Order: sequence, then structure tokens, then C-alpha cells
Amino acid sequence: MTASAESPAAKVRLRSFVALPGFRRLVFSRFAAQWSDGVFRAGLAGAVLFNPERGADPLTIAGGFAVLLLPYSLIGPFAGALLDRWDRRRVLVFANFLRAVAVVGTAAAVGFGVAGAGLFILALLVEGIARFVGSGMSASLPHVVPARTIVTANAVVVTLGSVTAVIGGGCAIGLRAVLGSGNVGSAWTTSTAIAGSAVAAVVAAGFSPGKLGPDAVDEPRDVVVAVARGFADGARAALRVPTVTAGFVALFAHRASFGISLLLTVLLMRYSFTDTGPLKAGLPGLGQMVFMAGAGILVAGLCTPRLVAGFGRRRVTIGSLVVAAGAQAGLGLPMILPTVLFASFVISLAGQVLKLSVDSAIQSEVGDEARGRVFALYDTLFNITQVAAVSVAAVITPLDGRSPLLLIAATAIYLLGGACYLVLVRRNGAPS
Repeated sequence: MTASAESPAAKVRLRSFVALPGFRRLVFSRFAAQWSDGVFRAGLAGAVLFNPERGADPLTIAGGFAVLLLPYSLIGPFAGALLDRWDRRRVLVFANFLRAVAVVGTAAAVGFGVAGAGLFILALLVEGIARFVGSGMSASLPHVVPARTIVTANAVVVTLGSVTAVIGGGCAIGLRAVLGSGNVGSAWTTSTAIAGSAVAAVVAAGFSPGKLGPDAVDEPRDVVVAVARGFADGARAALRVPTVTAGFVALFAHRASFGISLLLTVLLMRYSFTDTGPLKAGLPGLGQMVFMAGAGILVAGLCTPRLVAGFGRRRVTIGSLVVAAGAQAGLGLPMILPTVLFASFVISLAGQVLKLSVDSAIQSEVGDEARGRVFALYDTLFNITQVAAVSVAAVITPLDGRSPLLLIAATAIYLLGGACYLVLVRRNGAPS
């Protein structure tokens, strides 16, 4: 059943989902993990990008983005194969505890002033483990809600989870103001993420073994072979579903364009913008941008099921790309603080609508025996695209972030992605 085919009865209210014990437990575990993600990432960003004891240039910022995103690419194929082979409940418990230990190591490195490759490797470890958690949560959702409610349940979980991560980032910014912006203060702020990982593990431990799947295992006994096959199997499963394949292309366009604008925004906040009334520059300004993005994500979660039901996934996907392109050009291009903040709201809203549409296609149209691998492939390609875009942009952008040509290129990427999406769905005769 496609997302657009979800019946009106499936559009249940949030309290209907909360009444399901398995859904409630999975969501609480996810929220704790994503709060931890938000705290860790904001703490690390403050330590690396807005720390008076350290410098930051475009390439350093690109390295920071790589730390946050490459684990999707490096860990993704392994996570997919193993999530379709191992008890997902066990993965969620042990991965969260292991992540808490890795956070301790990273926070200690920040406190002692470690920089460059050493710090990035530790942060990569934290984010890599988090990928097992994120992919496991997504693959487990169909086991705790009725099949007919997948689209709505996914919108609720992903949206509120993203908002929770934003709240975690806000907590980190607030803690940094209290604990200090130097290495020691940044270390204490970053270490707070331990609490979320520990809570996520404890909550996930309440599931009975096997409750979260997989239902069946088609992997070989040799784990190395299973891992090696994960990437290829995920690709084959995705290619068998035209709507999923086309959705991947649309997401690539979004992540490439979003990556370019995000790099420029960080540089503008760091080196160009000044406070404008209640609007702030620097790390507080980045926090305001994250808040606006979180608001866009929240609105997307509320409206996506209705949009998909009313207009169909194809029109919603194209509309999302066009709206994001318009925001990129009309609001981002002036490069002034108020319009950049509003652009973050609109682009995040459009991007989240797009992501939820693709998520629902995977959860509804890909079998459980391959779903973990498809989500892992999704994570991999999704983030390789953004890392590549940020890296290329970092080489050519000025230190102050004022590069109109790059923003025009980002706008064109959105439109090109929409055109490629239409070609793929029409060529394969995919439903709207």
C-alpha cells in the first residue's frame, strides 16, 4: 500500500498512537537518543566553530560536517545488513550504551584541547554508533503500529524526534552560556549527551527479545559476507520500487543544495552578520536558525500526511523542491540575517515533507527482510551527497560566506532534482 493510499481511518490522532505500548516505548527511546544527538552536535559545534580558543575556516567547517554525516556513509551498509540479521532490540540497547562511552572520550578530548584528526575520529565514532540507533529505530517502527497507519506514525515519530534534537541543541547552547565557551566549558556541555543515550538504552531494554524484528533472516551465517552484501542488497531492493528510486534522486538534490546553504550560513553567522535587535549572530544566531528549522520540521510533520493524501506523493515531492528553490533564491540570496533565518524555516519544512514522503515509501513498499538495508543505503547516499557538496563549496567560498553564485547553483540543483524525479517516475509508470 502506498502512502497516498492510506485510508482516512489511518489518520489517527497522536493519542491513539500513544495508547500503543510498543509505540510509546520506541518513541521514548528515540526521543532520548535524539535529544542526546542534539546536545552532542551543538556542543561539538560550539567547541570547534565558535570557540575563542580555536579558529574556524571553510575547510574546518566542512570537516565538522563530514564528522556528522560520514558515519551514515561509512556505517550505513554494515548497519543495514546487521539490522536485518540481529535482534534490533539488542542493537538499540548496546549501541546506546556504547555511544555514551564514546561521548565521554570525545568530551575529554575537547577539554584537553585536542583538535584536528584526533577529535574528528572520536566524534566519528560517536556518530557512527548513532547510525545503528537511528536505522534500527526506523526499521523497527512497523513492528509497533498497524500497517495502515505507517505514514501518520512515521510523520509523528520523525517530526517530534527532530524537534527533540533541536531542543537538545538548545539545551547545549544554554549550558554553554553557563559553563563557558572555552575548551573546558565545551567539554562539560558535550558530556551532557551521555544522559540521553543511557535513558534510550534503558527504555529500549523493556522490549521483549524479537519484538522489533527482523521477522525473517535471509543473511548468510558469515557476518562478514552479510555486511559485504548489505549495500548491494539494499540497492537492489530500492531499485525494484520506482517511487523509492525516484525519491532518492529528489533527496540527493535537496541534500546537495541544503549542504551548500548550510555552509554559507555558518560562515555568515561566524564572520559577517551582527546582532539585529532580537536576532543574534554567532552561535546564538545559529541556535535561532536551528529553532526556525525545527519549527519548519514540526509544521511538516503536521501537514505531510494530509498533503500526500490530498495531492499524491509525486505532486508533494515536486512541490517541496520548487518551494525550497524559491526560498533559496528569494530569501537566502539577499544574505541578510532576517531573511536567512526565515529561509531556514521554509527550506527545512520543504525538506522534511520530502523526507517523510520517501520514508513512507520505504516503510510501506519495501519488505521487512530488506527494509533495514534500504534505510542504510538511504543514509549512505543521502549524506555522501551533502558531504561532497559542502566539501566542494568549502574550497571556493570566501571566509565571510558571501557567495551569491553558490546560492544560485544551490537553487538550480533543486530544480534539476525535480526534473530528474519526474523523468524517473514517468519512465517507470509509478503511481502518483
